[in-house]
Amino acid sequence: MDFGLADRLEGREELLSPAEMARADALAPGLGVPGAALMAAAGRAVARAVRTRFRPCRTLVLCGPGNNGGDGYVAARLLAEQGWPVAVAALAPPRAGGDAAAASATWRGPAAAFAPDAARRAALVIDAVFGAGLARDLEGAVADVLRAAPRIVAVDVPSGLDGATGAVRGFAPQAALTVTFFRLKPGHLLLPGRTLCGAIVLADIGMPEAVLDAVRPRAWANRPGSWRLPRPAPDGHKYARGHATVLGGAEMTGAARLAAEAARRAGAGLVSIAAPWGGAAVYRTGAPGTIVAEAPLEHLLADERRHVWVCGPGLGVEAAREALPRLLGAPRAVVVDADSFTAFAGHPDAFAGAAVLTPHAGEFTRVFGPPGADRLEAVRAAAARTGAVVVLKGADTTIAAPDGRAAVNANAPPWLATAGSGDVLAGLVGGLLAQGLDPWDAARAGVFAHGEAGRRAGPGLIAEDLLGHLQATLARLAGEGGSRAPDLALEWGR
Repeated sequence: MDFGLADRLEGREELLSPAEMARADALAPGLGVPGAALMAAAGRAVARAVRTRFRPCRTLVLCGPGNNGGDGYVAARLLAEQGWPVAVAALAPPRAGGDAAAASATWRGPAAAFAPDAARRAALVIDAVFGAGLARDLEGAVADVLRAAPRIVAVDVPSGLDGATGAVRGFAPQAALTVTFFRLKPGHLLLPGRTLCGAIVLADIGMPEAVLDAVRPRAWANRPGSWRLPRPAPDGHKYARGHATVLGGAEMTGAARLAAEAARRAGAGLVSIAAPWGGAAVYRTGAPGTIVAEAPLEHLLADERRHVWVCGPGLGVEAAREALPRLLGAPRAVVVDADSFTAFAGHPDAFAGAAVLTPHAGEFTRVFGPPGADRLEAVRAAAARTGAVVVLKGADTTIAAPDGRAAVNANAPPWLATAGSGDVLAGLVGGLLAQGLDPWDAARAGVFAHGEAGRRAGPGLIAEDLLGHLQATLARLAGEGGSRAPDLALEWGR
């Protein structure tokens, strides 16, 4: 099967922050790979990616004073050796005695001024000015030069892009291609970084895999293989596959119905809509396989087989304010969504004990405050405070566990931004929890399957369309077939 970017990262799903990557670079010489060898391999990877994707043309390599610039000098030399018309424009000379200085000494070709006119005259500009760990905003002369470039290939990340967060620091150019090394950084997948990088080549430069034992990454790209969908036992029965209950409100009944149908498609053995606040008659007109209960909440909670609950979609603020504390006190595994966040705005401790929280950015802000530029750390902090797995929904959905593990999802299409889509996700996660997945796995699997169903549905989807595509999506995730999304190239091999 082929799930696009996710499959292309098999075995390389760790995301390294710039600080973690710097630690890996520092450890490599002790494992037999000196920095000069890494730089030579990185420059080769850049040159190879350029030759593969572009015809020879007037090329300007912008080199900064650090190791990113050293990669640029190597790439410039190799392209020139292949007959490309190349010039180098240096922002500043490398520090004497370093690997970048040694690389710059091998460049014997023409030098150009580090100026907008030089960039404007080139057909292709290789941006090797600053890497992912830029500590200040990019502005002034460097920004002006990059703005003038007609087409950019970025080394590591486009200069000005924060590799840890995907945020733009001052200015960052739009790259046609980004060549990075060993492992992606969070900023390659988080927006706006993912868009600004253009196509991404992840290249092997000979970094020893053993560095990961010391670095101990805390973030991963969300992909199949890092979690497994539940499989029904051959001798199982419906109760063995779990009972998920979706709390339904009396007015916005469609939301609970979407969540319940998604929980059923996810494989839960039984799914109920509980309607103690009214609306049961409407719910009974829905899918015949969904059980509808209108008994008081305390009566429903007395049934311990109802071990997973979805609280929020279409429930109403007052009902959510009443129900959530009772569910968490029962205790039950609770997926919290929608109206529950409005009901407890400004009170993050009200969610302590929940299994999974699935807010969008507005709901997250109501409860925890604005996520800011560093979404990963904001979601980690929310998860640590509540003890729940937190899913910050969006085009770059970010998932964090209370122990600091985090994942970034990158398979969701923009047309998932439609009313009811989040209700489907909440039900999907609830259905996976009901079958025994832990909250971390249920959240990651649910988010990925949700994005994949959206990709299969295509532009113009409405939330109901997701339900129709979940069956085929889940079958593919279980290993039956595949789908394509060739959005990441890998160059693995030196």
